[in-house]
Amino acid sequence: MSKKTEISFPTEKIKEGKIEVIVPKLNAYKSKASDYAPSKAPVFYNPIMELNRDFTILAVKSFQKIIKKDIVFCEPLASSGIRCVRLAAEVPHIKKIILGDINSNAIKLSIINVKANGFDNIIKIYNKDANLLLSQYGAPKKRLDVIDIDPFGSPVLYFDTALRALCNNGMLAITATDLAPLCGVHPKACIRKYGGKPLRTEYCQEIAIRILSGCIIATAAKYDIGTRLLFSYSSDHYLRVYVQIKYGAKEADKSIASLGYLIHCFGCFYRESVKYPFSKKIEICPKCGSKLDWSGPLWLGKISNKEFCEMMEEENKYKAFKNNRKIRKFLSLLKAEEDGPITYFVVDKICDKLGLPVPSVVKIIQKLQDDGFTALPTHFNPRGIRTNAQASKVKNLIKKYALEQVNNKK
Repeated sequence: MSKKTEISFPTEKIKEGKIEVIVPKLNAYKSKASDYAPSKAPVFYNPIMELNRDFTILAVKSFQKIIKKDIVFCEPLASSGIRCVRLAAEVPHIKKIILGDINSNAIKLSIINVKANGFDNIIKIYNKDANLLLSQYGAPKKRLDVIDIDPFGSPVLYFDTALRALCNNGMLAITATDLAPLCGVHPKACIRKYGGKPLRTEYCQEIAIRILSGCIIATAAKYDIGTRLLFSYSSDHYLRVYVQIKYGAKEADKSIASLGYLIHCFGCFYRESVKYPFSKKIEICPKCGSKLDWSGPLWLGKISNKEFCEMMEEENKYKAFKNNRKIRKFLSLLKAEEDGPITYFVVDKICDKLGLPVPSVVKIIQKLQDDGFTALPTHFNPRGIRTNAQASKVKNLIKKYALEQVNNKK
């Protein structure tokens, strides 16, 4: 091993997808139970994010079917290079992969992993700052087909350079792990970073995805770029959003037109999406008279595309992912959720407010459907119900079944 690729920290070989790579040995960086080993290691590696990388494989393969050409892929925060090596091994018709990281230890690992898997001819490795690397592809005829931004923390620092480096009809994949600001625990940080006010509600993960998406859309619009959400989800304390861009001021205007706000009542669970919330008419809840709160600006459109989810489902049939069953469940829920309204109710939260035991979510969904309402489970929360029924209707049903449950136990 040359000095250029000499590793001076504990590593181990792991298998993921169709490849074997060297990654930091996480047990060596955990001295107490509270330690988060991935962030303490010299090179960031999180085995939990395998699902994230699995979805990347499916999304890129599906995206190839849309644009019908060989692609150039870039990951400017590649760490050990595991995602790039998997793409080279598992996705056909890749023209080139640009792998970058500012961490010299990450570059050493990437060089070893790329060579060991025989992809030197496809994957080009750069020891550069992510924004500097992306800015090199901002000119016409140099732009990229797919860019994947997967940082530890907020991705907002890379939105501008990533969007400018994408070619027309290109795809941007974004991961956000800073859920505390996006979910309303640190609202000032969310406003500062994403330009949107969060709200700490039972459906805060959905609000988080909508604020994240809204920020991407608003940033793209500055460059006369329109955006279309292909796929997004929340899992394992992170958010993931895939968007396709299209150049043109009219396209940007269309995207911006779907930004708005959510208003919410913490007294009776009333919620509503609105374009312009700052009027006296909505200061007071129309159902219970409590003071309303609001979140936004954020994306009010669909957060996933049913056709794209179906394409990913089709690709998943030919894969032997360890997470295959979880992927199938996610895609099934996401595909169905496209037909549902914005936000969802969480049965446990309502029962806690009413001081009642928690009834069967399946029963509530079935009764709402029997009464003619849209009612769907959601991937955001196993106790969540996405429905167009009013909050009062949902509360009354939950109360009814909860009391029946109490009486049956007597």
